[in-house]
Amino acid sequence: MLVVSDLRSGYANKFHLKEISLKVDKGSLTGIVGPNGSGKTTLFMTLTGELGIQNGKVIIDGKDISALSPREKAHKIAIVTQNTEVFDISVEDYVLMGRLPYKKPFQLFEKAKDFALANKFMKLTGVFEYKKKLMTELSGGEQQLAAIARALCQEPELLLLDEPTSHLDIAHQLSVLNLIQKLNADLGLTVLMIIHDLNLASEYCDHIAMMHKGSIHTKGIPEDVLNYKNIEFVYDTVVITQTNPLSKKPAIFLVSDKVLAQNKK
Repeated sequence: MLVVSDLRSGYANKFHLKEISLKVDKGSLTGIVGPNGSGKTTLFMTLTGELGIQNGKVIIDGKDISALSPREKAHKIAIVTQNTEVFDISVEDYVLMGRLPYKKPFQLFEKAKDFALANKFMKLTGVFEYKKKLMTELSGGEQQLAAIARALCQEPELLLLDEPTSHLDIAHQLSVLNLIQKLNADLGLTVLMIIHDLNLASEYCDHIAMMHKGSIHTKGIPEDVLNYKNIEFVYDTVVITQTNPLSKKPAIFLVSDKVLAQNKK
């Protein structure tokens, strides 16, 4: 679905990505992890077209992203950012904004299909009961679910998520990620998301790319990426990794300086 080859992008005289190469298989759920300043957001902005490509290629479903028109790109990719922009409009109208790439010139009103899709995805994301409420009246977790419903209304082949669980409590984190996992499994939707929490990345992602100083340090299945050696090198902090007894995925435990000092005695 997505092939990134020798990608270089960034900001004038500032941070740059260094020859990023990455493949995201169709129907997979892939996470991008790494410390602050490692290049996750720069990569995301390049994939979404906010930053220009200086070198290399980004191929979406066999097509060079630079050759796609904004409308064509919107048919392929939907984006959910970590900070959902909300307005004093109803949840239904907000979700229907996902149909804008399909409107024809001079078309003022939504068609029956647009409303049907909006209702379908509001039900799927659990915000249908709030359809007449204003977006500003929803909690942060509910707004994030509405943003996902809007993205799904684009009928994308690739869903890009920038820290979808940022600022959410644990219950809403699990609610959002369980939904993403279900969409991935039931709809065959390809998902690429930036995620800070390594335990959530381990539990929910099929594949993980770990970034470090503008490049990909390692990539693969969670068991291969999230070991203590990789984490301690990239994050420069001491951790302990064990196996989750139910999922068999890596579980990461932090160790405070106090405990480290006590264990050195």
